Amino acid sequence: MADYRVLAISESTAEKVRSTRKSPGYGHPVHAEIATGYGPCRLCLRDFAVGVDRRLLFTLDPFHGLEPLPLPGPVFIHEDECDRHPEHGGFPEDLLAHDLTLTAYARGRIHRAEERTRGERVEEAIARLLARPDVDYLHVRDTQAGCYDLRVERA
Repeated sequence: MADYRVLAISESTAEKVRSTRKSPGYGHPVHAEIATGYGPCRLCLRDFAVGVDRRLLFTLDPFHGLEPLPLPGPVFIHEDECDRHPEHGGFPEDLLAHDLTLTAYARGRIHRAEERTRGERVEEAIARLLARPDVDYLHVRDTQAGCYDLRVERA
């Protein structure tokens, strides 16, 4: 078992987006489409089947409830219900094939470090960054698109 937690968006956020078709905290309209890219879904943390899965695009602030300074950006979830990735389920397997940027933060949204990685090196990078006493949590982002995928915290 990993000594960290993987935090996808909450089920309540996904449910609100699906039912209201508005971005939480912003009220921007949600865009629905057939997947043109792999994603991932920010709830189940699985890749989309391009040309098959329907997804919802909306604005999300991954710092909401954690830090006072927002940093909103675009994210996707499946249009239909899916199960949230378990917090203690380890790093999402689908994301291991992606080029990822792990950004380490201290409370106050203070940027402490950043590593670009993929595959088997992801676990090592998470362990290395969370071992730093000046780091409170990590954001994982897609390196190519720059968009937020998930948060990682110590278990």
